[in-house]
Amino acid sequence: MRTKLKTISLAFATVGGLYAQQKPNIVLIYADDIGYGDLSCYGATRVQTPNVDALANSGLRFRNAHAAAATSTPSRYGLFTGEYPWRRKGTGIAAGDAAMIIKPTQYTLPKMMQEAGYTTSAVGKWHLGLGNETGKQEWNGRVAPGPNEIGFDYSYIMAATGDRVPCVYLENQRAVGLDPKDPIQVSYTKNFPGEPTGKENPELLTKLKPSHGHDMAVVNGISRIGYMKGGKSALWEDENIADSITTHAVRFIERNKNKPFFLYFGTNDIHVPRYPNERFRGKSGMGCRGDAILQFDWSVSEVVRALKEAGIYDNTLIIVTSDNGPVVDDGYQDEAVALLKNHKPWGPFRGGKYSTFEAGTRVPFIVHWPGKVRTGVSDALVSQIDMLGTLAELTDVKSTQAIPEDSQNQLPAWLGSDLKGRDYVIGAAGTLTVLTSEWKYIEPGNGAAYNAFTNTELGNNPNDQLYNMCRDRGEYDNVAEENPLIVRFLKQILEEEKAKGINKEL
Repeated sequence: MRTKLKTISLAFATVGGLYAQQKPNIVLIYADDIGYGDLSCYGATRVQTPNVDALANSGLRFRNAHAAAATSTPSRYGLFTGEYPWRRKGTGIAAGDAAMIIKPTQYTLPKMMQEAGYTTSAVGKWHLGLGNETGKQEWNGRVAPGPNEIGFDYSYIMAATGDRVPCVYLENQRAVGLDPKDPIQVSYTKNFPGEPTGKENPELLTKLKPSHGHDMAVVNGISRIGYMKGGKSALWEDENIADSITTHAVRFIERNKNKPFFLYFGTNDIHVPRYPNERFRGKSGMGCRGDAILQFDWSVSEVVRALKEAGIYDNTLIIVTSDNGPVVDDGYQDEAVALLKNHKPWGPFRGGKYSTFEAGTRVPFIVHWPGKVRTGVSDALVSQIDMLGTLAELTDVKSTQAIPEDSQNQLPAWLGSDLKGRDYVIGAAGTLTVLTSEWKYIEPGNGAAYNAFTNTELGNNPNDQLYNMCRDRGEYDNVAEENPLIVRFLKQILEEEKAKGINKEL
């Protein structure tokens, strides 16, 4: 089988002449906080996602796929570096003024794609920090290091994430539309004199009000985390974020249709604050969260449309997935809880975003490539940590830099010829987990068992937890005491992984 796959890889690695465009374009659509049960192709009935469904129906839909962590920043770190985020200090949820977490010296997915002859682009949510020092970014000039320094030729990104300041787009690491006479100032320690906040000026919250936290700087009628002053002409409008980043993703496709490209498209949907465009508001019957799912589906349709109009749809590998599991109330009064009713964002699993339980990292994962990917459904165990190793195999990169051992070549599973996938995946949400095709072990943890703000079971327990995922995918029957040998085996795997070392650079 490896020989067959190598032949496929070499065929697409040929460059020059008529063969140059046989290299597949690669589009990675990375949703934010979309859970296993949020898409209709994964069983949702109260909300419909026909454009994602179309890719799933003509591609391969995975039922046992995992993000590298149960929150945004570490998942993105693992996605781009191929290194489990728990191996590196400082990969937790990044503040809006955090320093760049991925170092320019690291080997990354976009650097690998450049080596393979691809033009690379990052569009949308970033949330990996920028600059060399926390809190010392020069927001009024070129902020570096940033996407370019880790391998992206072009970038149009949100400076951090939707609920954190600064609320501006950066194109090639410069604030878009900034008036130099009104410079941006950012602080995560104290407010600027005279600047209103959501806590002290609730009358200014004309679009969304916070349910917990998120009561600092007011931007676009919504209060955020962190304080900000200036940059008025550069501030985004939440209802137009999807339009803006989708337009820039489409433009990148149109401008690079005649050469192989890699596009990372990180959507803001469906992260808070959820305030979709009026085209989608009120359409789902599930409040802003459901409407944001419809908006995400529209973004997918626009990317597909652009590929088809450019004549490169059949020669493009499209991956649709999410950075972590779902959360319903993540800090704003957007009716998500009241209108959820029988919709189950977590699907048949327990937990959600922030949780060691399965819904924390088990996410939608769809691979679409006409004529190359087997159509249907796969139960192979796959992980986003393998993006680097798998795409290196596909593009036949002969790099002088080593791909991290964590990132495996899982091309056979992603194309659908291997129905097993990984032997195990390590998950992270405070404590670590080991998941095989049958068993899940959660190491003891002293953290809180429940997050009352988000109504999420975090899965922390001072005792060993073991679940038979074939019989108890809801993780309610802890069978650790009855299966000491399985516990010992999985603990040994975890200890061996830990023994490979923690990267202490940050």
